[in-house]
Amino acid sequence: MTLLLKNGIGLIDHKLQTLTVLIANNRIQELNGSTAEADEVIELHQDFISPGLIDLHVHLREPGFTNKETVKTGGMAALHGGFTTIGAMANLNPTPDTEERFKRQLELNRQTPIKIKQYAPVTKNRAGQFVVNFGQLAKAGAFAFSDDGSGIENAHIMLEAMRELAKLHLPLCDHAQDMALTNGGVLNAGMTAERLGVPGVNNVSEAVQIARNLVLAANTGVHYHVCHVSTKESINLIRLAKAQGVNVTCEVTPHHLLLDDSMIVGDEKSQFKMNPPLRSPEDRLACVAGLMDGTIDMIATDHAPHTDAEKKQGILASPNGIVGSETAFALLYTKFVKTGLWPLDNLIDWMSGAPKRLFHLNEAGQLKVGSLADIAVFDLTQEKIIEAKNFLSKGHNSPFLGEKVFGTTVLTVVDGKVTYRRKPNND
Repeated sequence: MTLLLKNGIGLIDHKLQTLTVLIANNRIQELNGSTAEADEVIELHQDFISPGLIDLHVHLREPGFTNKETVKTGGMAALHGGFTTIGAMANLNPTPDTEERFKRQLELNRQTPIKIKQYAPVTKNRAGQFVVNFGQLAKAGAFAFSDDGSGIENAHIMLEAMRELAKLHLPLCDHAQDMALTNGGVLNAGMTAERLGVPGVNNVSEAVQIARNLVLAANTGVHYHVCHVSTKESINLIRLAKAQGVNVTCEVTPHHLLLDDSMIVGDEKSQFKMNPPLRSPEDRLACVAGLMDGTIDMIATDHAPHTDAEKKQGILASPNGIVGSETAFALLYTKFVKTGLWPLDNLIDWMSGAPKRLFHLNEAGQLKVGSLADIAVFDLTQEKIIEAKNFLSKGHNSPFLGEKVFGTTVLTVVDGKVTYRRKPNND
């Protein structure tokens, strides 16, 4: 089976030029100007051809929480967003913290054509008290380890985990949060929390854990990765640690780049509730600056679906998190690239190249001859409205509903096979 993606545009030498891609035997055979015959030809009408996006922070919710999402629906949501590889977090029930459970999880993950890299937890049941058998889980296929959703409070446990993972040359991905300093908060500590009369989470609760863990990472040499960094203090700490040679990387979410707590208005305030919370305008700008100066390495969605009923419980009772797989690229392209703040090739690197390089994802394709054909195609010219009815995720919990965007997904190809294709007159 051969596939020809005809008359698209792609980045060649940092410039958008006409691009045609020939795919055969799951790999890219020719780039640009191909006139070869193919079993299937897809006319792209100058849509943008990109390497498949990579999202290293996704919550698929299965097993344990299939009312919110399943592997199948979460995988399709990611494909709808142009992602071809995702990293699935381990906050599941049961937690995949043994070799047997982990292998069962891998079987579940095969329900979708997207490439799923599975996290194993750092501690048993993500309880922060006893480390898992890292060697067994690595052998079973864990590509990285994270207790995401919970911070690891015990410094001895964190040091033990870092030492073991350094030996295995595998990343420890940290949800940095000291619960003793969060004050039971539901929003960022500041004027918005005060106006709404709800407890606030201050920046120290994130930064103090990062500071501790950077010292431990320097001591052990482990690849320490900070999930969803959100504060100016955290970014300054990471910038300093990088300058000192600490093996640290970090990610930022689209919502921490696009939103801050001053924007929490209207009747659907729970749609803005997440962990870490939306911070101050100053913190948001620090996230943007940190990404642009190289302190922040990549963008990851932290796709966290919940049911409509859960999110309608109000800002105090509703769970943290928003969906992000289906809106990330379009929002970032519209708000940052189309406005001239970022070059398009920077956005593609933050959402594809950097996670592939830094997490050694050799199975993820790239846009070059001989590579596995993991490709996303985006419509950069037609404006669309983000609507919940078009989501393939079970979750509709997004503060971006109603936003007008460019850059919605036309086509997603994984290992040379079309896995998502936009229907006529759809998003």
